[in-house]
Amino acid sequence: MEEELLIDKNCIELITADQAWHYNIVPKSSDPDEISFYCLKDDPLIQEELELLYGKTILLEEIDETELRKLLITYYPVNAKAKAGISHFSNDFNDFLPKIISEARALNSSDIHVESYEQECRIRFRVDGKLAERYRFSKEKYPALVNRIKIQAHLDIAEKRLPQDGRIIFKQDNEKTDIRVSVMPTLYGEKVVLRLLNNNMDNIRLDKLGFAQEQLDQYQTAIQKPHGIILISGPTGSGKTTTLYASLKFLNKENVNIMTVEDPIEYTLDGINQVQVKDDIGFSFAAALRTFLRQDPDIIMLGEIRDKESAQMAIRAALTGHLVFSTLHTNSAYGTISRLLDMDIPPYLVSSTLSLSMAQRLVRLLCPHCKQEEEFSDVLLPGTNKLEIKTHYRAVGCEQCYFTGYMGRKAIYELIPVTNDIAEKIKYNNLSVTDLKFQSLKDSALELAAKGQTSLEEILSYLL
Repeated sequence: MEEELLIDKNCIELITADQAWHYNIVPKSSDPDEISFYCLKDDPLIQEELELLYGKTILLEEIDETELRKLLITYYPVNAKAKAGISHFSNDFNDFLPKIISEARALNSSDIHVESYEQECRIRFRVDGKLAERYRFSKEKYPALVNRIKIQAHLDIAEKRLPQDGRIIFKQDNEKTDIRVSVMPTLYGEKVVLRLLNNNMDNIRLDKLGFAQEQLDQYQTAIQKPHGIILISGPTGSGKTTTLYASLKFLNKENVNIMTVEDPIEYTLDGINQVQVKDDIGFSFAAALRTFLRQDPDIIMLGEIRDKESAQMAIRAALTGHLVFSTLHTNSAYGTISRLLDMDIPPYLVSSTLSLSMAQRLVRLLCPHCKQEEEFSDVLLPGTNKLEIKTHYRAVGCEQCYFTGYMGRKAIYELIPVTNDIAEKIKYNNLSVTDLKFQSLKDSALELAAKGQTSLEEILSYLL
């Protein structure tokens, strides 16, 4: 096993991405008198230039080209996207916010975490569902960065004791990114999370999300009914909103009135009337739904069923001849049905309005450039090896995937279409999971691994 190269992450901001790639160097460590760099070649000319630039003694340590490129791509990844016009991080801290947002967009990051601790601060990006550290910097710089974020998000920079929520519209290279900002006081300062919302609907299609063909047929049949409720469940970040909007895009026609109420509005789509919840003035999901029913809608999308009141309004909308889409935080498609009953919704109303219950998750896909095939061993999977997997693939890591071993994500689904038989059992509250025949999340995850699209490690949580 190769020894991992040690990097003092506090040194990363000593040079720009342009400098790192120009000189083929990555900072290793620093002190008041000298800076050590990993390099491709111990070149006296480079050493002299860097000593003039920093006014310190420069030490260069040669490493293998493969290892150096791995460090460059890991700590200065924006250079790989330079052709797309991505900005680079620099020592100008006043310009730091647009730099990290640009880098996060280049990496298809969903969230930026800005965090303060006792001795230092750090910035992490969430890429493909996993957090990865990008920068560390001193506590002295932290208030300036937080204030700049607050100003951009129209928040109160003097208020440091209470949570605040805001929004930034970031524009660059003719592209607009809607950013939701959340500020939370912590022990050592305010923690800021920036959620990057993707407003681009061009590539979002139902047949590209991850449905098996049979599941896609069942889902499209359910959503083309004139009335009823379609419920999608899953934890935060499981792609529920993307599935909802792909569904609305599929149904969006000139002769259909589609209305949505969301918190926040994550996508924008022409032809759909979108409404933002404002709880501070009493404009809740339930209040919006009451108004919707007077707006002559054909299709209603409720961002989330949060309580009994919003569940009752969704049921009422379906009963009066509307097609209703919404989400619930449950672990399975069967659990969604139980949750509605737990909310004291009468079983006969659930049975007469629910058209389909669906659960989904997002699974990271192996990088096609570096994944490696291995023989399957029974010890790798708990329980029965239903698909009789002969070989499987494991994550390795290369330049294309920034040495994570994964590239992109795909949704897996669990669908329960509510047939007449199932509706009858719900009506008399005697439905059990053994009465249902469907492809579970576990089966879908195993199928993805059997096809070599993901690793067994990635789907292990679905198999336990």
